[in-house]
This record gives sequence, C-alpha cells and structure tokens, in this order.
Amino acid sequence: MKKYISLILKGIGMGAANVIPGVSGGTIALITGIFERLIHAIKSFNFKALKLLFTFKFSEFAKHTDLKFLIAVFIGIIISIVSLAKLFDYLFENFPVYIWSYFFGLVLASVFFVGKTVSKWSISVIITFIIGSIIAIAISVLNPATENQGFIYLVFCGIAAICSMILPGLSGSFILFIMGNYKLVAIDAINELDFKILLPVIIGAIFGLIAFSHLLSWIFKKYRNQTISLLTGFILGSVSILWPWQKKVYLLNEIGSRIIKGQEPVILKYERIIPKTFNLEFWIAIGFIIFGILSIWLIELSTKKLN
Repeated sequence: MKKYISLILKGIGMGAANVIPGVSGGTIALITGIFERLIHAIKSFNFKALKLLFTFKFSEFAKHTDLKFLIAVFIGIIISIVSLAKLFDYLFENFPVYIWSYFFGLVLASVFFVGKTVSKWSISVIITFIIGSIIAIAISVLNPATENQGFIYLVFCGIAAICSMILPGLSGSFILFIMGNYKLVAIDAINELDFKILLPVIIGAIFGLIAFSHLLSWIFKKYRNQTISLLTGFILGSVSILWPWQKKVYLLNEIGSRIIKGQEPVILKYERIIPKTFNLEFWIAIGFIIFGILSIWLIELSTKKLN
C-alpha cells in the first residue's frame, strides 16, 4: 500500500507540473525516478497485450503492461489536475512571484539530482547534455508558425505534442503554439468538440506515444548515460521558463484583442523581467527558491529510503 501511495503522490506531482504553463510532467517523472518505468509500461501496449486482453487473460495482461503502476500514477495525475488546477489559478493570480520561485528552485535542483544519476561523464555524454540545453532554449525563443488545418500536419501536431509531454523540460502546449496550432487545437477544437480537427491530433498522439516510448526504451538500454544527460540538458534549458519575475503575455486575435476561454483571457506565455528593487517580496521569493531546492533533496532522500 505504501508503494502505491508513493506512486499516486508522484502522479500528483506530474499532474501539477502539467498544470503549470511551460512545464512537462516528464520532468517530475524523471526527478522522482519513475520515468524509465513509465516509458517501459507505455511501450508494453503492443500486439501481445491486445492478444492477452481479447483472450480474457486479464492477470497476464496486467502483469505484461505493469497496469497497477500505470493506474496508480494516472490516478495521481487526475487527482492533481482536478484538485490543483483551481489552487494554482489562485496562486498564480495572487502570489505569482512566490509560486514561480518555488518551481524555479525545484527544477534547478533537479538538474543536479537527475544529472548525478549518469554513471560516467564521457565526451559523448557532455555533448548530448549541451545539445539538450540548446534545443530547450531554442524552442523557448522560437517564433510560432502560421495556423495549418491540413490532416497530415495535425497528425504531426499530435505526435509532437505528446512526445514533448513525455520529455522532461518540454511543454506539449508550447510545442503546439510553436507549430501555429495552439488556438486551433487546444481552444477552438476542444471548446466546439470539432472532431475534424481533434481526430487527426488524437491519431498522432496515440501513434506518437507508442512509437516514441519504444524509441526511448531502446535508447535507454543502448545509451543510458547519453539519454539521461540529454534529458538533463532539456531540464536545464527549460529553467529560464520558470524565472520568478515574469509578466503575462496573452493570446490575441487578428485585431489585437485578447482571446477568451471560459471567463478568462488565454495566457500564451510569461516574459521574464529583472527585479528592480531588493524589497521584502524579493527576499521571500529567494526563500521559496531555497524551499524548492530543499523539496527535491527531501524527495531524493525519501525515494532512497523507499527503495
């Protein structure tokens, strides 16, 4: 029971990360040590799994797909998204600097704790770390493409979005924005249940999830140190997204008016700014950064004890 409660808590962390603009649940999966197992579990949904399911061999199917693990993690993700979404909305609205500071410290410390799982830092490992950092930084400053409703392009949007959700340091919604289809897919199509747009995205997401999990699993086995260093680079490159002092940039329509989803304007991204005074808010923010770093240290300590 303790093991499954731990997995649910890790799922809650992943769900919380997905609620935060520009953050990936894969980052939390990697920090908490379940990333590789998660990839293997997703990869196991193959023809053998379908055969076991349709021949009613449910216990073998559950064992083959690591189903108990997946259920525990996804329960945590759902709990988090349902319960924390409103809390995070409140915190980002009223205490944005403090909440950004906490997650800045959290992700900054994770660069060290994830990076130290590399067993040997060779030239190739250092190069993949640098490449991962450059890719994440480059993605964060790219200009968006124009909107495209083509079926094949929407399939690629689904593939890219789901792959970036799995990868630590990359945000699925931000990738959709870079590809020019964030408003089309994440706002218009979902609000209007436009399956002409959603269906190819879903097809791409399913294909991308299964295919990419196979690829990641194979790479992990063959080049484990290089893979972890690449993902560590992704995390380091994404730290700038969580800079505590930011201002909101809203999604605008063709005439420059804010696009509304529900009752609130849609936040596209946050622009980083430099604090001009070292006031009380600044020092409290520094305290939250330290608290975020300590949180990762405590997670690392508790994971070691649990193992």
